[in-house]
Amino acid sequence: MAKSKVIIIGGGASALVAAIIAARNGAKVTILERKDRVGKKILATGNGRCNMTNIKCTSSNFHGGNETFINKILAQFDVNNTLEFFKELGSYPLVEDNGKVYPNSLQASSILDNLRYEIERLKITVECNAEVIKIEQSNNFIVYTKDNKKYYGNKVILATGGKSTPDLGSNGSGYLLAKSLGHTLIKPIPSLVQLKSDAKFLKQIKGVKINGDAAVVDEEHNILRKEYGEILFTDYGISGPPILQLSRIASSRVSNNKNVIVDIDFMPKVCFEQLDTILLDRLTAMPYKTISDNFIGFVNKRLIPIIIKEAGIEINKKSSDISKKERNKLVSILKKFSINIIGTNQWNQSQVTAGGIDVNEVDSNTLESKITKGIYFAGEILDVDGDCGGFNLQWAWSTGAIVGRSVC
Repeated sequence: MAKSKVIIIGGGASALVAAIIAARNGAKVTILERKDRVGKKILATGNGRCNMTNIKCTSSNFHGGNETFINKILAQFDVNNTLEFFKELGSYPLVEDNGKVYPNSLQASSILDNLRYEIERLKITVECNAEVIKIEQSNNFIVYTKDNKKYYGNKVILATGGKSTPDLGSNGSGYLLAKSLGHTLIKPIPSLVQLKSDAKFLKQIKGVKINGDAAVVDEEHNILRKEYGEILFTDYGISGPPILQLSRIASSRVSNNKNVIVDIDFMPKVCFEQLDTILLDRLTAMPYKTISDNFIGFVNKRLIPIIIKEAGIEINKKSSDISKKERNKLVSILKKFSINIIGTNQWNQSQVTAGGIDVNEVDSNTLESKITKGIYFAGEILDVDGDCGGFNLQWAWSTGAIVGRSVC
């Protein structure tokens, strides 16, 4: 039987795994990468340590697409398959308490080095600075690059990523290729990204970090999602791990012209009544201090004037003069400090793209197009995105492995 001639457009995580597995199964594989080297985005993951997967991975960690589709993909190549695959390449896993998995070297470069070593061993052709502009179908496929080169194959894998971090390779060009082949694009929006606000006080508290709860809420303040962790105030808005986790919902609502509010709980470990008692004890113990001085050692000093102003209290008012109503207002603000969100940072700041090619047009067993036979999809180009914590790389490995098997 003649070898499958497989062209992979894109050189990221899903593309490299697809190439390796396809080549191991006898395919002749060519990777076309528009940047000057493959795997650039891998090097940036996990703050340079490569959060390669998460042992707590389930379909609930993914969004977009549909749950049935996601479950089928994860069942075919799960976290254990991923760990075994990378062990075979030489990357031994280090599992942290929160389920995040890193290479034992704690170097993202070691993951990429081992993938590249296997690609060279399998004699897979890698063409860098090869930006694809068109795919043509006759008896087979002809793939055209910007420098007027043509590549021929009977199977094509689109693994071009989304629109996030375009400097690392993914600029949305794969969407145009897929649309030219008849596919539907679910509007891409930035996700795992910082949120922008028009709050007047932000410049005063730029750089302040607190550990607290952050919740994105709707117009009636119903909680849509809540996360705990380190929240960072910036001159443009808010950041930090909890904010990144909330950003998909916030980004979607902004995109649909809906109001977005993030409520921050500065004191999540105590309820309203407990906090009220604590504050009453402070006011009673130090009645001679102004409310501003009383709060020193209780909350970050730079937050004090903002919290007091939000409560409508004179900043130099004596603790002994604070009324029960004013105390309750302070407690309310400490438990629910609302920030209006007007948008997200740009694509170059986002870690992942929400939206992409409609998964209803893709076979969930093989990831082959239902519209154009011989076209396959892997990775972030699909309308599936994961939470922060290794889930997006797991999606890349899973889809890449399935496509690598399917094309053979």
